[in-house]
Amino acid sequence: MRSILRQFGLVIALVVLCLVLAAVQPGFLTVPNLINVVRQISINGILAVGVTFVLLTGGVDLSLGSLVALTGVAAACFAHPDQYPVILPVLIGVLVGAACGAANGVVVTKGKVAPFIVTLGMMTVARGLALVISAGKPVSNLSREFTALAGNVGGVPIPVLILALISVVAYVFLKNFRLGRYVYAVGGNETAARASGVNVQAVKLFAYTMSGALAGLAGVVLAARITTGQPNAGVGYELDAIAAVVIGGTSLSGGVGSVGGTLLGALLMGVINNGLDLMNVSSYYQQIAKGLIIVGAVWMDKQQEKS
Repeated sequence: MRSILRQFGLVIALVVLCLVLAAVQPGFLTVPNLINVVRQISINGILAVGVTFVLLTGGVDLSLGSLVALTGVAAACFAHPDQYPVILPVLIGVLVGAACGAANGVVVTKGKVAPFIVTLGMMTVARGLALVISAGKPVSNLSREFTALAGNVGGVPIPVLILALISVVAYVFLKNFRLGRYVYAVGGNETAARASGVNVQAVKLFAYTMSGALAGLAGVVLAARITTGQPNAGVGYELDAIAAVVIGGTSLSGGVGSVGGTLLGALLMGVINNGLDLMNVSSYYQQIAKGLIIVGAVWMDKQQEKS
């Protein structure tokens, strides 16, 4: 029973939660609401997949929310009508995020500074850059081609399709590519990985760069969805993303976790948020619930390490 709960506990919890919400709120299991749920989790899911790489190496990235704001503003500056092809603002957003993530990785690996401090500093720097670039105002007047990135294809939200593609690529990469296996090795035992010839610094640099790049993609998608580049966007997003990853079974100590678990964690948090919204629970109480979920997830992670 313990083995079953360890492997399928999150799925069981998700199914039970959905059944309870369906009984309390009949509108929960309607197609429009389910589409709304997956649309809502798409941005957090993209962030969570990115930070999974960092957590697997035993690090942490607290700059995600600010990177979402910075990359959204940077992309929006190049997304005005009849200015540039839509691919340019998308690339700019992703590249700006990747550059910030690489900067985190360089300071962590070369400077030997704790990831918590480095990414906390980047969180402040990126937010300040977003405010400087935008002059403290939303960047509006975005092209239809750009805002269409938040539209639908065949009734399926494009952000959900982007999340699905990113997740499949990340899953295949971590399971079947040498560098992906090195990510697990570094998080599992950095000393042993180094002794085996793994370039630990390069692996960590890759992980932080990937996290920043996907934060940039999330910033682009968010800007398209809200039709503006908001310098104050993304506040608290890093906590939601890290919570989704930890709930999904990724160890804060590194070396253990999967993209599939991360997606289940993001979906569980999305279902909880949607259910509380349907029951008209105040956003204040939702913050309390989210904090308890994060603490509970970390506590369970520690308990599993002891066992």
